[in-house]
Amino acid sequence: MAIIRYKNVGITAMSACVPKKIVYNKDLGYLIPQEEIEKIIQNIGVVERRVVDDDVCASDLCYKAAVKLIEDNSIDPNSIDVLLFMSQTADYRIPATAPILQHRLRLSNDTLCMDLSLGCSGYIFALSTAYAYANMGLRVLLLDGETFSKIVNRRDKVDWPLYGDGATATLVEKGDFEESIFILKSDGSGKDAVIIRDGMRNMITPDSCVEKVEEDGNIRTGLEVYMDGMDVFNFAMKRVPMSVKEIVEISGTTMDDIDWLVFHQANKFMTDFFVKKLKFDKERVPYCIQKYGNTSSTSVPLTIVSELYDKLKDGSRVVMSGFGAGLSWGTARVVFHGCKISPIIEY
Repeated sequence: MAIIRYKNVGITAMSACVPKKIVYNKDLGYLIPQEEIEKIIQNIGVVERRVVDDDVCASDLCYKAAVKLIEDNSIDPNSIDVLLFMSQTADYRIPATAPILQHRLRLSNDTLCMDLSLGCSGYIFALSTAYAYANMGLRVLLLDGETFSKIVNRRDKVDWPLYGDGATATLVEKGDFEESIFILKSDGSGKDAVIIRDGMRNMITPDSCVEKVEEDGNIRTGLEVYMDGMDVFNFAMKRVPMSVKEIVEISGTTMDDIDWLVFHQANKFMTDFFVKKLKFDKERVPYCIQKYGNTSSTSVPLTIVSELYDKLKDGSRVVMSGFGAGLSWGTARVVFHGCKISPIIEY
């Protein structure tokens, strides 16, 4: 089990950027029978989502979030030692996006820049990486952005009502912080549960771009994401509550010591189930899925920025849990101190 502990490292600032364009699930009558739409909205919890224009990428949203964080905290760009870009929807297959953002943000050429790619657990894994660099005395800017609207077919009845776009920026550095704990796990036997099939192992051909009706009745191409909802559901039900209990036990505390429990915003039904299974106070479980949808790896920090910006206090104990493609799941216990959260901006 990968259990990682850090002392005197923490999050000092956060920001977020979402697209201006709002898509409402009530308008999906072209895809889903009108009498079923309200039931679907209630089950997944997604009323509306943000979707980028065709010429906007995840890095553009990350850039705006980073500028907001830098300006609001009067940060000298030359003081950033490490820039991490977490995304499954990078600008290009080659080159990496982090150096592109380094140049756009006018950070020093001495900045260590690196892309990270994982599923909806990505922020927890990337945050642990940011903590590792910060533990060495480096100042780390973690940018996490996703534009799943670009890789989900708009006639996919499972995925299109679910996913939205967004990005966040997180500043991690040394300071007077209590111990943070990360538990990071993987199960590659479930790789087919969430997958884009064509690209490398299955080389792209003209057929990759052809829309097909698949066994589940949904329409997609080989270049668009497929998700087996039942496989993901069963995996999450088994792994996620157990991971939260593990981190509480490892930290030597109890569930009552958690101020806020922040889950990846997969769907409301799933999160409600976690809360019930853990017998946790639902008033201390924030949701943003109703207005932003499932934003994949960025959903955990987006939930913090959008829902806890005026609630986090010095000493707030937050447990974050992300899970998804890989299969992978990660849980972190972080105690906040002096974190400045900027208002969400639109682009």
